[in-house]
Amino acid sequence: MDDLQFGTRDKRGNWAPNAPLEIPPYWTGQWSKMGQFLIGLVWPWNAFHMATAFLYLWFVIPDRATLSVYSWDWALWLLFANMAGIFVLYGGIEFFYYVKRIQGTRWRYNHKFPAETPSDVFWFKSQNLDNFLRSFLFGVPIWTAAEVFVLWCYGNGYHVFGWVDWQNNPVWLAVLIVLVPAIHETHFFFIHRLIHTPLLYKHVHSVHHNSINPSPWSSLSMHPVEHALYFAEVLWHLVLPSNPVAMMFNMHAIGYGALNGHIGFEKLEVTDASAIDSHAYAHYLHHKYFEVNYGADGIVPLDKWFGYWHDGTNEADERMKERFRKKKERMKARQAASRPGS
Repeated sequence: MDDLQFGTRDKRGNWAPNAPLEIPPYWTGQWSKMGQFLIGLVWPWNAFHMATAFLYLWFVIPDRATLSVYSWDWALWLLFANMAGIFVLYGGIEFFYYVKRIQGTRWRYNHKFPAETPSDVFWFKSQNLDNFLRSFLFGVPIWTAAEVFVLWCYGNGYHVFGWVDWQNNPVWLAVLIVLVPAIHETHFFFIHRLIHTPLLYKHVHSVHHNSINPSPWSSLSMHPVEHALYFAEVLWHLVLPSNPVAMMFNMHAIGYGALNGHIGFEKLEVTDASAIDSHAYAHYLHHKYFEVNYGADGIVPLDKWFGYWHDGTNEADERMKERFRKKKERMKARQAASRPGS
């Protein structure tokens, strides 16, 4: 596939799309784009998260009576399933597109691959090894612990409003599943903005941002505090009337869905004529510029509303620079005001 029909490559070889990023068309009244937007929202990623949620419920998650009593048997089985799933999904994309490099740098935002730039900020000076170990030593266990807790609550009927079933509440549960991407977007935006405050950024979030040029293993490479905040999103299903189907769909949108913003390619070529959209560009810009695009998928355009939106254009670069300039001026003014005798 010719990526230059859809974007440009600079002198360094970095690729960027021609079309600027857009918020969902229902916020701008562009109703003619709704069909394309809805297809992209569902396929392939959210369809994948729903499919894996059902697979877990059929083959991994025990019945409600078993869940009511905590047991290492079902907890470790769930941990194994999560590790295996992450290894296959993240590892598969890492192997084919970063190790074998089956499509080279076509559709790749950064022309360099992480393996080409060893750095002391990573364990063993390797971004890939560092990210892999952080994901498996901290990320997946904390993900599983959050999952185990909510499943145990389900088994015991612990819930603010009570767990609901499909027979009596089909409309509400269908609405809740539709709302899952918005729940994810909102939770992620606010915890992400929180950990960009100076103290938490320095001691917590900087671990994730060491991967300026992210790859699949970067997706869950975080400080354990960030993991806890990130996976705490599933606790919303103890407040909202929910069901294990909706909860597991949300859980997989968090765990497996972390991949989306870190693929590093606009598209993953499957054949010479077909490719999968990654939806990674917005979050790639966040890793590149740090203080833009705090949200996830743009279902709820919080970045736009709060002034952090970067759509990839030169105009957005200028707005970002102006915001940085004003921020520096405010910091200088505060420093001057705090000096003795001022």
